[in-house]
Amino acid sequence: MSNISDIFGSMVFNDQVMKERLPKDTYKAFKKCIENDQLLDRSIADVVANSMKDWAIEKGATHFTHWFQPMTGITAEKHDSFISPTPDGNVIMEFSGKKLIKGEPDASSFPSGGLRATFEARGYTAWDPTSYAFIKDGTLCIPTAFCSYSGEALDKKTPLLRSMEAINCQAMRILKLFGHTEVSRVNTTVGPEQEYFLINKDLADKRKDLVYCGRTLFGAKPPKGQEMDDHYFGAIKPWISAYMKELDETLWKLGISATTKHNEVAPSQHELAPIFNTTNIATDHNQLTMEMMKKIAGKYGLTCLLHEKPFAGINGSGKHNNWSISTNTGVNLLEPGDSPQENAQFLLLLTAVIKAVDEYQDLLRVSVASAGNDHRLGANEAPPAIVSVFLGEELTNVLEAIESGNIYDHKAKIEMEIGVHVMPRLPKDTTDRNRTSPFAFTGNKFEFRMVGSTFSVSGPNIVLNTIVAEELAQFADILETSSNFTKSLNELIKNTITNHKRIIFNGNNYSNEWVKEAEKRGLLNLNSTVEALPYFISDKNIKLFTKHKVFTESEIRSRYEILMENYCKTINIEALIMLEMVKKEIIPAVCSYIKDLSDTAIAKKTLSADFNCELEKSIVSKLSSLSESLFRKSKNLEEDLLGVKNQNSLLVQGQYYRYTVFPIMQELRAVADEIELLVGEKYWPYPTYGQILFSN
Repeated sequence: MSNISDIFGSMVFNDQVMKERLPKDTYKAFKKCIENDQLLDRSIADVVANSMKDWAIEKGATHFTHWFQPMTGITAEKHDSFISPTPDGNVIMEFSGKKLIKGEPDASSFPSGGLRATFEARGYTAWDPTSYAFIKDGTLCIPTAFCSYSGEALDKKTPLLRSMEAINCQAMRILKLFGHTEVSRVNTTVGPEQEYFLINKDLADKRKDLVYCGRTLFGAKPPKGQEMDDHYFGAIKPWISAYMKELDETLWKLGISATTKHNEVAPSQHELAPIFNTTNIATDHNQLTMEMMKKIAGKYGLTCLLHEKPFAGINGSGKHNNWSISTNTGVNLLEPGDSPQENAQFLLLLTAVIKAVDEYQDLLRVSVASAGNDHRLGANEAPPAIVSVFLGEELTNVLEAIESGNIYDHKAKIEMEIGVHVMPRLPKDTTDRNRTSPFAFTGNKFEFRMVGSTFSVSGPNIVLNTIVAEELAQFADILETSSNFTKSLNELIKNTITNHKRIIFNGNNYSNEWVKEAEKRGLLNLNSTVEALPYFISDKNIKLFTKHKVFTESEIRSRYEILMENYCKTINIEALIMLEMVKKEIIPAVCSYIKDLSDTAIAKKTLSADFNCELEKSIVSKLSSLSESLFRKSKNLEEDLLGVKNQNSLLVQGQYYRYTVFPIMQELRAVADEIELLVGEKYWPYPTYGQILFSN
């Protein structure tokens, strides 16, 4: 392998490349447009495009594409070559500023949630110059936003950029009050940790559920799962290590700072983590990471599973969204400081986040809602569906002291008057981590652990940025009009703690006691996507997003429809695959085994009347009974699926899938899994959990 510093970002048209290739005046003008959020002049765009094209061709690229993120949850791209015909029958390589800035892919096949008729095909992609272009598979990929003919956002990038601008605007108001004239921009930063499974491709291809759904719909628990904790942080197997090595190198070339890799808790499960980046770029990078994970796996005879719950009975996969706020001068605003002013500023921002999580716990739950993540949340391996904030004992004690007006004792007795006296500096490791918390403060960032492994992190971060922007706006409104800043600041922080401390919980989020306690506190417990999604279109939340210009009302309602439709489609596909596996695989396998057992019993009787064949009779009787049950439940599932057409609204349809279809799917699975334990291994029609999870 080449030196990492030599290959890192080698396939990215980054700032260093632009400095080297663009004329100085063009480079300065380009950077100024980005910093001031101004439209790019066509003449500048032409120079940038030509330089970008020359660089890409030198790297072996023949095509370019506007790389965008529609509401499918994955990325999309339409490729065009650089060639342009000449009058003499030859071609030249061209790429104009017009083609760089704007594209027009067919938008009719992407989800719009009713924003437009299906026959209306026009859509536009618009270059996002804040995210560097890169080369992938011989194609120059230009990160872009994606919108409809009438201007509505049809993607995940556009509202994310809007939310970043919203929190920048409100955070700047707060920093101005604290005298930070040197700061010109505030960005949120994200480091998304990615969990995933790697399994044998030959085995995965033999299971229709894994091929079509990305998760197993049937499967009895193997004799050994993750009970011994022998997989977590264990030595990485050579062929997995080879895969990880190529993955790292590929990501480094794309400028993605993948740093950490290790085995996770479940067998065949692993994790990759990058260094923090601005939220927009981190989101782009995570989408690329997931794509490369799946693509590279095939070269090693592996299948990469990103589903939140590929296997029942063992840990699923999440994506820990580490979120923080930083200035363009390099200051982390969620880092406790040394001076009274720094501490006051930290506490104000901290309480803004606490207030945001409390008031918009519904939106945070919506941001991680999917049929796949419903299997994982609250499954004694991941945070529950109840949103709460973990602060740790020491920081919680600080807030309690502020609320009560008492003296905070930290080695020495220090009067806690915010902005006047020095609060003790809080070490980053002042408390143990709480792996059960859905939203944990970990020293200078918050770790949002509810995000599902398949998710684009744009959704959760749109919500985080917007709800914190709203609280900072409210705080700024109060402090900007105050005649006594210090007094108002003290009262604001104290009152915020008092009014929103119910959301703080430092204990075991997995416990039944917490579920009861959360109910007493009035916290939401939205166990399913169907329960959560209607909150997205509540008046409160529509007002929030439209106020900060993150979504229009029509964009909110369209996303609600897309998410609910996706839930319904997912359950429907899984139900149909279950029926196919039962009819075409499981029932024939059971019948074959019963026949062979019966033939064995007859042969034994032929040999001697003394053989009572109790073994064969017992197994055949049990399997016959279970097979009848399996058949009846499959018929019930078929009938329930026919009933979907009678549901008269999208919400009612979602509720029908959740409360009618899904339970019978679980019942059908339970019977099939019991049958699996009784049928001879050579008869079972697809690889078992034990074979899949321990084949690597």
